[in-house]
Amino acid sequence: MATASCREFVIDHVADEVPQRIAAALEPRFRVVQETRRHTRQVWLDTFDWRLHAAGLVLRQMTGPGAGELVLTTCAGETVLSQPLATGSTAIGGPAARRARWPALLSAIPDGPLRDRLGPVIEVRALLPLARSEGTLTQLRVLDDELKTVARITVEAASQAQPASGPLPPRLLITPVRGYSAAAQRAARLLGAADGFAPGTEPAFAAVLAGAGRAPGDYTDKVGVTLPPSTPARQALATVLLRLADTIEANVGFVLRDVDAEFLHDLRVAVRRTRSALKLAGDALPAGLADRFAPEFKWLGDLTTPTRDLDVYLGGFGQMTERLRAAGPGDLEPFRAHLTARRLAERRKLVRGLRAARFTTLMADWRTALATAAKPPRPPGRKRAGPAGPDIATLASERIARAYRRVAKRGAAIAADGPAGGPPAEQMHALRKRGKELRYLLEFFGSLYEPTALRRAVKDLKGLQDCLGDLQDADVQQHALREFAVQMVDQPPGSGKPAELAATLLAMGELTALLHVQQDRARAEMAGRFAEFARAGSLRTLGILPGTAQA
Repeated sequence: MATASCREFVIDHVADEVPQRIAAALEPRFRVVQETRRHTRQVWLDTFDWRLHAAGLVLRQMTGPGAGELVLTTCAGETVLSQPLATGSTAIGGPAARRARWPALLSAIPDGPLRDRLGPVIEVRALLPLARSEGTLTQLRVLDDELKTVARITVEAASQAQPASGPLPPRLLITPVRGYSAAAQRAARLLGAADGFAPGTEPAFAAVLAGAGRAPGDYTDKVGVTLPPSTPARQALATVLLRLADTIEANVGFVLRDVDAEFLHDLRVAVRRTRSALKLAGDALPAGLADRFAPEFKWLGDLTTPTRDLDVYLGGFGQMTERLRAAGPGDLEPFRAHLTARRLAERRKLVRGLRAARFTTLMADWRTALATAAKPPRPPGRKRAGPAGPDIATLASERIARAYRRVAKRGAAIAADGPAGGPPAEQMHALRKRGKELRYLLEFFGSLYEPTALRRAVKDLKGLQDCLGDLQDADVQQHALREFAVQMVDQPPGSGKPAELAATLLAMGELTALLHVQQDRARAEMAGRFAEFARAGSLRTLGILPGTAQA
């Protein structure tokens, strides 16, 4: 819906008649002057997970004869920023804009205010073309009786070009000039009262997406399944797992194209959740199903691990160099080159695996098995193949309580009996895995519980997980740095100058020392974080635990 300062209308007139119709609707109060009319091609852009839309923003690339720009607006159509397409840019700009290749990362947008505005919103995600359209844009000025411009009107008549073709409803957007809001609103009221100008009930972006068969927010990395408490556990769990299969398959094509690193991250999280569901509640599925598919999803998880680990190293390389004090950022450039080469090799293995028959067969067989398990039970009175089993509310409470007790038992033992230097990293890693399992169960079955209490439970658990994550990350990175150092030393002769390699290895040694400090800090915080988690009693608030959980 348009805001008070910017009004949008859907027009049922023929495009060529619109300026005359507007002028007739605004007479005698206002005069309308046409400024420009041009043919335009538009590409509507957002990230795969709708970060711009979530921030209330819409980004379009608009090109036409001799002109082009990127335009950032609010969802209501008010311009936030516009930036001409820079001539000579290798990604977008001038004549090259017609050859722009989307998806593209933020670096495809030239330096400037627009890039600065988009950066904190989209971060590391690529901008994807959601829809393409082409047509005419007509710019008009609305003048008062003193011939002062009080508003500007944009009339857009376009047809959708991709992913489906077809006409879009012509639209009119009236935007006030600063200081003339009242006059612009008066003009908007006159248009609203005239025949053929209907106030827009949805933003233009929503209409374009609807024509493309999309809806804002139609992808999320959350589980997001609503489960009635009385649903049989088998059926409910299969529904959750089908949702996770959707996430895997939604991301795999972008992983193969290497669009941005977050596609692989989302795929991996969906695989981890799937494996946890099979481990923690797989016995609710038809007999043998969990045992059949658990090894295959382990294979898939192992397949994606090396590339994702290298993505994390390369994505955090800037922060890594900022921590150096004795060494300089340039000393780590050979290390960056080594990581990049390793990623290229590991990605080839990943692509081969995702294109192999093993993966295709896994997902097809998995969907078939889950579709059968997700079918509602037969109506009463008809013969059943076996016992119905528990409902999902019963199973969820039982498994979440069990997972909580495992976290509580392991955490209490570590907090009370850790050695003088702190508990071993292996014990902390095991506790972290138990915490992840509890978190996943809360995500799977969250719709069964009161939302505020659920958010509190997740927040209490997150504090402990963050501490354990810092410790585990530091431990893993220390071992990885040592492994990378060995690999770099073992490189073929002539692949790097000895002095350069020595400086790089010394800088990596400094990073290892800094990570050790981070690990010690997290280990020292662990007991306090666990005490906060145990004291919170969030699961009792959810009604899962009747009293203090016993280890």
